[in-house]
Amino acid sequence: MPVEAPYDDRLLHQRVVGGDESALGEVYDRLSSLIFGLALRVTRDRVIAEDITQEVFLVFWERPLAYDPERGTLRAWLATIAHRRAVDHVRAEERRRVSALGPRLFEREPVRLEDTVLAADEAQRVRQAVTSLPEGLREAVELAYFGGRTYRQVGEELGVPEGTAKSRIRLALRRLADALAEEEV
Repeated sequence: MPVEAPYDDRLLHQRVVGGDESALGEVYDRLSSLIFGLALRVTRDRVIAEDITQEVFLVFWERPLAYDPERGTLRAWLATIAHRRAVDHVRAEERRRVSALGPRLFEREPVRLEDTVLAADEAQRVRQAVTSLPEGLREAVELAYFGGRTYRQVGEELGVPEGTAKSRIRLALRRLADALAEEEV
């Protein structure tokens, strides 16, 4: 039975920066199911999820220097891009739908049970990931994202400089992305 070589973000990244298509293929083989699953979960459309998966790897191929190995794993970086693109797609579709509805905008659609269950499951996963963060990071991200505070306000409430608040929020988001991405495999 062949032993799989250890996964090395830095080495693969350097190879992609150098234009090595096989390195991109290795990254794709390892992470495409994660990226596709993430996009599918958000968009609930296989075709769109496939498009987003392709776009994510295209971004990595065309702009490999946008990824900084010092800031986190390649897996988390690609997952973040996929999530953003999927959310952007859902928002664009929502805007298009609202625009097309016009005067019927205020008519209520029936709530689908599966949507409610999926939303509750996703919310639970996020809550668990947030509660697993160290206290300082958890407080910062809760104030910023659940409390709607600015970096400055988070810093003031926690009694730390604004830059420290930013760093804590970024680190918390990175850890959350890693934790949520790990569940996708």
